[in-house]
Amino acid sequence: MKPLLDVSRLSLSAEGRVLVSEISFSIAQGQRFGLIGESGSGKSLTAMAVTGLLPKSIDAHGSVRLNGQEVVGTSERVLNTMRGRDVAVVFQEPLTALDPLMRLGQQIAIPLKRRLTREGEDTGSAALRRGVLELLEHVSLPQPDRILRAFPHEISGGQRQRVAIALALACRPRLLIADEPTTALDVTTQAEILKLLDRLVGEFDMSLLFISHDLPVVASVVSDVAVMQHGQLVEEGTIGDVFGAPSHPYTRSLVKAAHAFDSYFGEASS
Repeated sequence: MKPLLDVSRLSLSAEGRVLVSEISFSIAQGQRFGLIGESGSGKSLTAMAVTGLLPKSIDAHGSVRLNGQEVVGTSERVLNTMRGRDVAVVFQEPLTALDPLMRLGQQIAIPLKRRLTREGEDTGSAALRRGVLELLEHVSLPQPDRILRAFPHEISGGQRQRVAIALALACRPRLLIADEPTTALDVTTQAEILKLLDRLVGEFDMSLLFISHDLPVVASVVSDVAVMQHGQLVEEGTIGDVFGAPSHPYTRSLVKAAHAFDSYFGEASS
């Protein structure tokens, strides 16, 4: 069975500088895959390459096949049909991802209408409102009628991230990319968002590419992981193998740092 996402020898460069060097990994239908590494390791650039959203200043070489369709070098017209249907992204900071001048219900209605049109369903205002409310309920937002009418600045950071997830779900993508989706949130809200993502990925039978620098966060939502350092993929395997018995010095340093962090706060709270 062919993987849903197959990245093969992907390299990214800008102005003669190599940013990502010949990385390869694949994600099967329904698989939950993590991509971890420090800031600047190339994680988010890889996600942008998967969605075809790389800046024009960055050159891509190699292959990224999503649901059988090549992404690298493909026209924007084709990529636009893939976004939402095949892949959707939840970004780190929802306040910058959402339109500050548009009510949240209107923003969710745009990709929802696109999906309903594709499926030959009713796209009238009543049907769209009903669909938006259902999506807000799916992401466990209280008072969905109020959220629907609100602007992004009128709700909390955790609520905005739930709206961003609803936006991503509106087109029912085969692959959901979560790019540092909890970094800007407090610890309690972070745990709620992780639990929500875990539930929704299973409920909608999506594959998940979860990007983070936080090992415990990644370990809580994925089954397999790849580690990036300086644009290279240095280790890959199951969560148990990579975090339980890391083979690369960089991975060992990440695991050691995570254990030290947990030990410190365990002692501080005792």
